[in-house]
Amino acid sequence: MPRHTAELLQQLQQADGVLVSVDSVQGSGPREVGAWMAVFPQTLVNTIGGGHLEFQAITEARALLTRPASENTRSTATHEDNTLTTRYALGPALGQCCGGVVHLKFEAISAADAPALQQRLLANGQALALFGGGHVGRALVNVLSALPYHVQWVDSRDEIFPAQLPPNVTCEHSDPVHAAVADLPSGTSVLIMSFSHAEDLDVVAACLKRQRLQGDLKFVGLIGSQTKWATFQHRLEAKGFTAEELAFITCPIGMAGITGKEPEVIAVSVAAQLLQQR
Repeated sequence: MPRHTAELLQQLQQADGVLVSVDSVQGSGPREVGAWMAVFPQTLVNTIGGGHLEFQAITEARALLTRPASENTRSTATHEDNTLTTRYALGPALGQCCGGVVHLKFEAISAADAPALQQRLLANGQALALFGGGHVGRALVNVLSALPYHVQWVDSRDEIFPAQLPPNVTCEHSDPVHAAVADLPSGTSVLIMSFSHAEDLDVVAACLKRQRLQGDLKFVGLIGSQTKWATFQHRLEAKGFTAEELAFITCPIGMAGITGKEPEVIAVSVAAQLLQQR
């Protein structure tokens, strides 16, 4: 699960809190519908955008933590059970130049709510399969640890994975490595960066076969140069794949204009490209 969700669940084991989420936005607002933060007596997890809106929301949430439930009503809010929805006019009320109107939902949460919250907050995560546990793969896992992805990290070398993993990453040893493609969830994005060009080619071919039969992979990206991809194209054409099918593969991966070859630079560039696909 993403890091912020894991932090929320950890904090809930220590104290009750208030989950603040963006319920609706009219006009311009600092965050999108569904953005959330969790407010506890002494700490915060995540953000709804910062600025005066967030400051007011934190104040309101901490007041709810100390206020009897029977008093949790106000003229600008609707109240039902343990949920409070409050309207904020960003310009007139808060002096923020966004100028829109944001409705925030305040929900009392405790350790008993943890399982349901985990399922709810993970619902927006994108499935991502990362083939390759090398330097770039490790850097990419670090970048993705705070982003809304569920990462399935695959390698044919079982000993390659680090002992400590972000909470949104699971590891899979697959030998042959391309066998893991068949079991990927529908809608998965795939990144291919194994230690071997032969393995890379096998994974690309497996993705293309799955796309031909099911058409349910969201994105397939292959690390490498244009020369590498030209060689792969010839070999894949010899396996019977058409030019139209090969056009589904993105190679090289990463954002145009970011030319650094350090693993961390590549990782940030690829993560930005993935976010464009969401």
